[in-house]
Amino acid sequence: MKNTADADPAPRPAFVVAATHSSAGKTTVTAILLRLLRERGLKVQAFKIGPDFIDPGYHREITGRPSVNLDLWMMGAEGVRRSFSRWSAGADVCVIEAMGGLYDGENGTEKGSAAHIAKLLGLPVVVVMDVWGMTRTSGAVLGGLMAFDSDVRIAACVLNQVGSRTHAEMVLTALPEHLRELVAGWVERSEHLRVDERHLGLTTVEENPTGAAERAAAQMASGRTVDVDGLLAATRTAWPDPAGTSAHQPPRGTGPGVRLAVARDAAFCFYYEENLRALEDAGFTLVPFRPTVDPRLPDDVAAVYLGGGYPESFTAELAANRSLADGLKARAGHGMPVYAECGGMMYLARSLTGFDGKGAAMTGILPIDVVMDRQYLSIHYVEVRTQVPSPLGEAGRRARGQEFHQSRITAAEIEPNLYEVTTSTGERRRAGFALDNVAASYIHLHFGTHPEIPRDFLGAALRYAKKVPVV
Repeated sequence: MKNTADADPAPRPAFVVAATHSSAGKTTVTAILLRLLRERGLKVQAFKIGPDFIDPGYHREITGRPSVNLDLWMMGAEGVRRSFSRWSAGADVCVIEAMGGLYDGENGTEKGSAAHIAKLLGLPVVVVMDVWGMTRTSGAVLGGLMAFDSDVRIAACVLNQVGSRTHAEMVLTALPEHLRELVAGWVERSEHLRVDERHLGLTTVEENPTGAAERAAAQMASGRTVDVDGLLAATRTAWPDPAGTSAHQPPRGTGPGVRLAVARDAAFCFYYEENLRALEDAGFTLVPFRPTVDPRLPDDVAAVYLGGGYPESFTAELAANRSLADGLKARAGHGMPVYAECGGMMYLARSLTGFDGKGAAMTGILPIDVVMDRQYLSIHYVEVRTQVPSPLGEAGRRARGQEFHQSRITAAEIEPNLYEVTTSTGERRRAGFALDNVAASYIHLHFGTHPEIPRDFLGAALRYAKKVPVV
């Protein structure tokens, strides 16, 4: 395998794991590579292209470090560069898992694709190629990917869904020499590597019935046929310099240290790491709590952040935990700022009805009822403009984000009044609810390029703490 390292005097390995198409095995191969690198004692920083929350959870399980989303729509080119520079600092190697096919971006264009991000960051690509049912045709596919865009540096390839060692050898023998040298190994088809899917994606790491130790063993076993040394040598490159990006974020802990309760359990596990870091940079101290089991909010908190997740899978636990639900409702009634996204908003509803048709009482903070619906799917990138004052700041605040849900609001005694929404396809509508000190919607905002939002949220918390002593 050729060493395509750049001439930088001190290059480090960093690469984008892309694929020929969706479901070719990017997630599986990324997990294996992260595991192999971590087992070598390397500090591995993982990233995920796009808005997905689930894959970063598996990355974090392996690396022990937060995995960070890089999304061109929500962050812009400068935001992507800045985020990569910031989170890669101190790492020995960076691995960026793509989404979709290598060249597949927004509306059939390159925009936001793995190829686009790779070129934006100046990083090489490791292609995952599903060769199940193929031998010589693999060369045509890999050769086509190599020739399609000369500005994309494909440094290596991992064959996935290999039927056997004999199959792998047949594929390698059929490849022209210049393509064969790119192959850094193969991964045999294995049920032990499979992560089950459900509505809205893969099963989360929090709910996966397969234990972490079993996953680790399967990843190590499947990685025996991957040439890690060759892969590291082929992907050494000069990383973007943090000092070369504008508007670099301030250090953490520069604010007054107001305690923010953040829901973190299997029901509420969807958070952008950039959002959490932006809240800390604003001055919050993040305090996790578990709405499914904790009987009360953490002590001395002045605000609450309820992220997304799968509350519909835990309606019985959430409904049974009345002490927390009633306590949260009481705090909100006394003016505590609450910000909720998607699943978090569903928890603030009067009721949540699951796919099985069974309803359960939630907190009742918002006078709405939510029903899961398998025939309904809302998936959009969005740009929002706040219409009224809220914990997110004065009216007129702008931000970008995304929504992805299979539930509907079937009854409401309040009109959507929080956002004026424009989707990436140009659709316009009102969405979300601002009720006194509560702001909630289906939309997951990205704070990375909007530091004024966490600062305003902090201001709301400080005003509450001054008026009502926190307990």
